Amino acid sequence: MAFLFHFSPTIFSIFFLMITSCIASNDQSPKPYIVYMGSPLNSSGDSAEIAELLHIRILSSIIPSEESERISVRHSYHHAYRGFCALLTKQEATLLSGHEEVVSVFPDPILELHTTRSWDFLGATVGSYYSTYNHSSSNYDVIIGVIDTGIWPESPGFDDQHIGEVPSRWKGVCMEGVDFHKSNCNRKLIGARFYNIDDQDSDITEIPKSTKIPSRPPNGTPRDKVGHGTHTASIAAGAFVPNATYHGLASGIARGGSPFARIATYKACSEGYCQGSAILKAIDDAIKDGVDIISISVGKSFVFQTDFKDDPIAIGAFHAAERGVGVVCSGGNEGPDSYTVTNSAPWILTVAASTIDRNFQVNVVLGNNVSLKGTGISFYTNGRSETYPLAFGENIPFHPSLTFQARNCMPGSLDAKRVAGKIVVCMNDGWSVSREIKKLVVQDGNAKGLILIDEKEKSSPFDSGNFPFAEFGKLAGVQILQYINSSRNPLATIFPANEIRRFKPAPVVADFSSRGPASLTENILKPDITAPGVGILSAMIPNKDDKKSSLFGITSGTSMACPHVSGAMAFIKSIHPTWSFSMIKSAIMTTATISNNARKPLSNTSNLHASPHEIGAGELNPIKALNPGLVFETTMNDYYNFLCYYGYNEKELRLIVSNKTNFICPTNTSTTYKKELISHINYPSISIEKLEQNRILRVKRVATNVGNSPNATYTSSIFGPTGLIVRVSPSKIAFVKGIKKASFEVSFDGNKASKGYNFGVITWFDGSHDKVHMVFAVNVE
Repeated sequence: MAFLFHFSPTIFSIFFLMITSCIASNDQSPKPYIVYMGSPLNSSGDSAEIAELLHIRILSSIIPSEESERISVRHSYHHAYRGFCALLTKQEATLLSGHEEVVSVFPDPILELHTTRSWDFLGATVGSYYSTYNHSSSNYDVIIGVIDTGIWPESPGFDDQHIGEVPSRWKGVCMEGVDFHKSNCNRKLIGARFYNIDDQDSDITEIPKSTKIPSRPPNGTPRDKVGHGTHTASIAAGAFVPNATYHGLASGIARGGSPFARIATYKACSEGYCQGSAILKAIDDAIKDGVDIISISVGKSFVFQTDFKDDPIAIGAFHAAERGVGVVCSGGNEGPDSYTVTNSAPWILTVAASTIDRNFQVNVVLGNNVSLKGTGISFYTNGRSETYPLAFGENIPFHPSLTFQARNCMPGSLDAKRVAGKIVVCMNDGWSVSREIKKLVVQDGNAKGLILIDEKEKSSPFDSGNFPFAEFGKLAGVQILQYINSSRNPLATIFPANEIRRFKPAPVVADFSSRGPASLTENILKPDITAPGVGILSAMIPNKDDKKSSLFGITSGTSMACPHVSGAMAFIKSIHPTWSFSMIKSAIMTTATISNNARKPLSNTSNLHASPHEIGAGELNPIKALNPGLVFETTMNDYYNFLCYYGYNEKELRLIVSNKTNFICPTNTSTTYKKELISHINYPSISIEKLEQNRILRVKRVATNVGNSPNATYTSSIFGPTGLIVRVSPSKIAFVKGIKKASFEVSFDGNKASKGYNFGVITWFDGSHDKVHMVFAVNVE
């Protein structure tokens, strides 16, 4: 890794120019495009043979005969939706977009991976599964499809003891690979697929000796070479594993949100990226195989969001909803800025990340005997901590012109000779260089440890493995730098991490968690919900170079938050098998926790009250969601109306909307206010992109009584900001036997409200259930 020191910053500029030049010169070179053609021609989907023949015929009409080798498809979609992926030039893609059977044509995008104690913190203790609720046989038959980097089947969390036979409705397969055999699937891990994913030669994992190698291995494997897919699958539905720990940290019983649910893995990602066309194929296969819930901890960067019909996850999730399959997605790791949330379509349950009541503390003792408490995850294999010289990166640059870069420990900026044998102090106030890169930079110079100072204190602890590490905020950072500047021979000792439980306050919105409002439409409130995504213990692939390698890892990201919600949905579905995905989504949102363990409102890392653009409806509470009292079911007609209000034309709607419906767009809609009608779909929260101060805007909602009593009366109360006048009419809604639905209208008057977003909550209470919360966000202009 010497390049980390000797790679000159000038190279970055040259490299950028070369890439830019290549892109410009290859504008008409064939590259992968996704051709989306809407719903299948019949409800059971098209046969693979007929679909591929149709796709070949379409390609033959636009690709020159002298380039006939390009008349082939990489992926064909033909079950829940129609389309294909093929090599096209930009001109061919433009021509094809005008085809009468085509909704959209777009470059195959590269999507990013959004990368135990957490379930106890959410109130879903072990006893919740065994004593609080009586399980029937249907409880064990919920199937979660995890689209990710594959799976490590030998992990104890995927053991199938105490699990019944595979559900008869399961239609999936267990694909064999070079290091994956059908025997790797079982009653827990019931299916595995892969999509020609190029895994880099891995020096991280060693294949178990018991694995049988097929005599004619295919190109690829469902086996996880990254760890991300194994981790997320275990969070969602891992079995009970006692004495789980990561090198002595976070010890306890590891388990998923729905320990008895089945797992089907769809390997559509490799290290660092996922191909959009493979994601789209995986969703189509998962629906066909018979999964109930699809968990996707992947997404586009908010920078590249353009339209729902150009987003593979949005397309696949829409047609999954048509088939009754719920899709849960991570909201992205590009916070804390606004307008960064991704996977924001209303038919997706979008998840933000938060902390739990556990922290990892690292003590550092300076040479002047001052002891400071930082954060981080590190463990030492030699059993003891040593004292070493301490140096600030700014004082040991490779060249005087690189002082600022050296201050931030950027690649190529430090003098390796002066780094060796020292604990190096780095700032995190410059260019966007990850903590992992900073660690590699100093480690490559034979440093003895890293102390990172970040004025914007991060909520996620960094795992540096067996390399000594500690992270501090501004105040402690000042003390460290003052000590270095005042001492001729500064010294420091970094001790291994300690686990601090029952940490307060918690939960706190993670600093990295992407924020709303959603850039594609502000009339749907996103994210929907917050779940644990910081310092999460779960299954991990082993390291073949480390004899003491742990079977578990501690990671952070909305990637970890997403499967918490997927697992909770599976748990709720097992208790309420007749509830639709949107009913479960509503139950999760309207019963969410809005206070922390210090009995104060949820907050962010700036110690400010968290807004719905940060936490959605609040923190996931799976036990309360089992008995929500009321739900707000968003139907496919709501989603079809959304497409109308969003502005899709008649041709697009004709192709997208399932043939079995007779849906027609509402005709009595003004073009001026068309998009604001999106706020009227029966969503479990309310968002209004624009409320002029001289207008009153009304939205309608329909509540469904799912409580134990058919006779119930709910009374509303409003908690809103000063100046925004909010009225609910009627203020009481009543249900009697045979009448499970009741509608009400909410009006917003911004005449005296502060400009900008105003947040609040409408609460319904019947005197017996926990209160039903519906959050709102109204932008007053």
